[in-house]
Amino acid sequence: MSDTDSNAAAEPREIELKLDCAGPNLTALASHPRLKDAAATEPELLVSTYYDTPDRALREAGLTLRVRAKGGRHIQTVKAGSGGVGLFDRSEWETEIAGETPDPAAWADTAAEPVLREADAALERLFATVVMRREIPVEQGASRVLVTLDEGRVETAKGDAPLCEIELELQAGEPGDLFALARTLAETVPLRLGVKAKSAVGYALLDGTGPAVVKAEPVELPEGASAGEVFRQVARACLRHMRLNETAFLEAGRPPEALHQIRVSLRRLRSALSLFAPMLGSDPRAADFNDEIKRVTEPFGHARNLDVFLSDTLPDLAKQRPDEPGLDELRERAEAERAVAYDAVMGILESPQWRALIIDFAGWVETGSWAAGPDAAVDGRHFAAQVLDTARSRLKKRGRGLRHLDPHTRHRARIAAKKLRYGAEFFAGLYRKKKALRRQAKFGDALSDLQDHLGALNDLETARAMTESLSGPPMPGPDDPGAQKLLDAAAEARTELLDVKPFWR
Repeated sequence: MSDTDSNAAAEPREIELKLDCAGPNLTALASHPRLKDAAATEPELLVSTYYDTPDRALREAGLTLRVRAKGGRHIQTVKAGSGGVGLFDRSEWETEIAGETPDPAAWADTAAEPVLREADAALERLFATVVMRREIPVEQGASRVLVTLDEGRVETAKGDAPLCEIELELQAGEPGDLFALARTLAETVPLRLGVKAKSAVGYALLDGTGPAVVKAEPVELPEGASAGEVFRQVARACLRHMRLNETAFLEAGRPPEALHQIRVSLRRLRSALSLFAPMLGSDPRAADFNDEIKRVTEPFGHARNLDVFLSDTLPDLAKQRPDEPGLDELRERAEAERAVAYDAVMGILESPQWRALIIDFAGWVETGSWAAGPDAAVDGRHFAAQVLDTARSRLKKRGRGLRHLDPHTRHRARIAAKKLRYGAEFFAGLYRKKKALRRQAKFGDALSDLQDHLGALNDLETARAMTESLSGPPMPGPDDPGAQKLLDAAAEARTELLDVKPFWR
């Protein structure tokens, strides 16, 4: 969005696709044929200073306030929303001011004004970004796109961090062309969907946090959301969850918990594709994406199983059978196999095919033909009730006679429970009245108990299979008293769950 001299009457917005890139690759990208004007474009120094109240009132409200020094001018900007994934569609208010100190007159009639009025505290300087920027206008399809190449650093009192990112800003046209251009650029250098605004990097430095393992966050849904809006928000949340943990895995020494959370995010994503299938059915790419994500990430499961085997199964086995011969050799074999499995995971995450798949999927979420289907406009609560009723009925059917089910059929019941839980989490934001919240809590607790017991049973089966594949000592069979106790607890949890009144009714 170009700088403006006054606040617009209507709420202005920016639509941009953020991509992460390493410094050397950013330099190489400048010579891409689609960016042929980059070499002739002189880089410009931009220094942006970010402000907030001492208690971070703006951050709490999802806002940022900065003053950017640019070519002898000072531009004050208020932005709404600092988180996202890939496509950032945010409200933005820009005004030229007299100097580097924030001007209250320039944030009047913006989202920051009521927050700062209520906070009633002086602003303080938090951090600054110093970048060399190249801007290259590009035509993509029928759209005009401003490609921005930024390289520099974030500077705080607690330390600095490098900044290297690409922004594809839509100046006119369709968002789908942003993803088309991203795919073209990604054929030359490694690009990943961006998930952090520059302000988020600065706040992370102040908080003393680097790339961190994160769990799934609640899905924020607008009042009266349609089925299509719910799906888009759910898919974005899953992609953000995945990308944050992917970064932690790649940059923080491959922590096992990061791999686990990557798998959780992708299971949630595939569950969303399944749960929303009645709405997505008219778009064949939905099933294709589901199948491709499952196929590509199959090695992730093996690596995770080896993590659990080494961290849980073997220590338990050593306690139960301290004199069991060969446990040290079994550990060595498992560690060697895990190293190979982790190399396979790294090979996938660093492959052009993986990065292209994620960019393609994100583009489809934002601009796919599914959004034009009639079911996408259906009221979200009506759609949620149908989906959750179906998922609950499936669990009821598959879990019948749970104590006597074979492992394969019991696993199908576990998958049904997991899908119902994800669905309940996805749609929870549509039901915010007190009665619904109380029912959500009871439903969630009962479903969590069932999942825990079924998960423990599945872990026993996986441990048996893993030990056998590594030529370890025989493990307890399905008739083991511990397994029977878990089966009894799972059957009781299923009964309790079905007695809980659904919160969506």
